[in-house]
Amino acid sequence: MRAPGFWFRPAGGLAWALAPLGRLYAAATARRLRQTGYRARVPVICIGNLNVGGTGKTPTAIALVERLTARGLAVHLVSRGHGGSLAGPVRVEPNRYSAAEVGDEPLLLAAFAPVFVARDRAAGVRAAEAAGAGVILLDDGFQNPSVVKDLSLVVVDAETGFGNGFCLPAGPLREPVATGLKRADAVLAVGPAASQSRFAENGGRAVAAARLPLLSGTLEPLAMGMGWNGERVIAFAGIGRPEKFFATLRAEGAEILRAVALDDHQPLSETLLHRMQAEAFALGAQLVTTEKDAVRLPPAYRMAVLTLPVRLRIADWSALDAALDRIGLGAGGAGERSAGDI
Repeated sequence: MRAPGFWFRPAGGLAWALAPLGRLYAAATARRLRQTGYRARVPVICIGNLNVGGTGKTPTAIALVERLTARGLAVHLVSRGHGGSLAGPVRVEPNRYSAAEVGDEPLLLAAFAPVFVARDRAAGVRAAEAAGAGVILLDDGFQNPSVVKDLSLVVVDAETGFGNGFCLPAGPLREPVATGLKRADAVLAVGPAASQSRFAENGGRAVAAARLPLLSGTLEPLAMGMGWNGERVIAFAGIGRPEKFFATLRAEGAEILRAVALDDHQPLSETLLHRMQAEAFALGAQLVTTEKDAVRLPPAYRMAVLTLPVRLRIADWSALDAALDRIGLGAGGAGERSAGDI
């Protein structure tokens, strides 16, 4: 399901009516977080968020894989595999598993580093350790206590920020902002410059109060040798905020004849794709989608649908680089902890 609009407007009657349920949700999260987790032999970095839905964690994971790999580190990822059927732990092999089995995000991330899917994240971390990981990126799991994190990066969509400030179901939060930021080491706001400025004036105050570094990141289309200017397209996306993808396409000059906003991780049925393909043919248009949606395409449609990949660009890595150094991830600095550290 897509997030209801009232989550991202100033709190009104419905949000206040649901607020008692939000307080119960927050209390349940706090109680769960008091549990003790598994301490891995290698550093664990959590890429999480306070909101439900998409905030840019997958592009952030790709950017961190590239940053850490450049430091000479063996990076492995562990994911719950949202939308997949396998409980794991299992290593994601794109030629063997489908998105229906391991989830779309792990399938996409497997092109950049070894990925393990496990509903029991501690079991996934152990599997990554056994496979030779020098550092483990935990994709999501900020509110999951089963693994001890050495560094937690909270990713937020700069456009929507922390929404109306209420917890589920009154708002988009998994826990109160101030509570979550106490466990974070840094915050990354993802979005265009105008959104970054708005977030700095609003949500950025909470980040400043928590005395955390605030990084800014933008999503930029990856040059694929194709110009989108004037291209007539029917665009579809099943991500947290499909409108971000549509806005990127328009900025690249594409003429969107129809924008189809799907639910996050929505299965792409043959019926849906056949209908969109027929419409595109009738209009002389091209079907286009996101990288994450593309891995869910049935084989018969993979050559018929174009993708617009995006990559996260962080102008100033200094705060995050310093944090990586603090946990022993300087160039060539990764390795197993001593027995006294575990």
